[in-house]
Amino acid sequence: MPKPEPLDLRHLGHERVIGAYLLETEGGLALQDCGPATCVPDLKARLAENGLELRDVRHLLLSHIHLDHAGATGVLVREHPELQVHVSEIGAPHLVDPSRLERSARRLYGDDFDRLWGELAPVPEENVHPVGSEVLGLQCFPTPGHASHHVCFLDGDDTLFAGDAAGVRIQPSSFVLPPTPPPEFDPDSWSASLDEIERRGPKRLALIHFGVADDVERHLAELRERLREWSERVRDGASEEEFEVAAAADLGDDRAPYEQAMPFWQSYAGLERYWQKEAER
Repeated sequence: MPKPEPLDLRHLGHERVIGAYLLETEGGLALQDCGPATCVPDLKARLAENGLELRDVRHLLLSHIHLDHAGATGVLVREHPELQVHVSEIGAPHLVDPSRLERSARRLYGDDFDRLWGELAPVPEENVHPVGSEVLGLQCFPTPGHASHHVCFLDGDDTLFAGDAAGVRIQPSSFVLPPTPPPEFDPDSWSASLDEIERRGPKRLALIHFGVADDVERHLAELRERLREWSERVRDGASEEEFEVAAAADLGDDRAPYEQAMPFWQSYAGLERYWQKEAER
């Protein structure tokens, strides 16, 4: 099969920030992650460029329920009631009743919530399917660390549809960064998830942020190293401003699209929360 290419959802008009992937499964055409509701017009435009309409997509495979990956789910199912949604058992109730998720996100994003993400609509329970170890002919396995409910999908061509478990890399840049938002970031769980990804031996990583990476070994090694560096930086007392300056220095001219996909303040907040919880223990 040809190498997958992301559908660029052009979040807030920016290219190469949020993508989604079309793939053929045993159950028909599927979309892996869908972006937020603000990206629905661009999602439909990308489908049309491929000669498709939303109703041609039979399944939605969600890596996790963060709004940049899954926020449009309810809006899409409302328009296309036959769309079947596959998500972790932990994430499923928050699609059926997204009120708690929305309250938490509005606290985090404040007045920017609607501009960034748009409507967060409920999904009928009958459309939501908790995933097992196989979904529509794809391997599926837990990959916590970025979020406790994160899963990845591996197809028969050894392409890993990685969500955020393999980090952020806005290609053609080679920089690999770890998105570490609150409240569930956990470095030990993430390290174990990377062990599991490596054990399964994917040949390529299909990244939502953004593009398909073929240098899997190098990519994952850099992600591990940055997870360690960033975690230690905050553990050792870096302020939010110091953390952001250091992250920007790491990226140089590549900073803008990374910060759009993964705001540095958000990564700092997740790291700080993790170390505060560790101290309380």
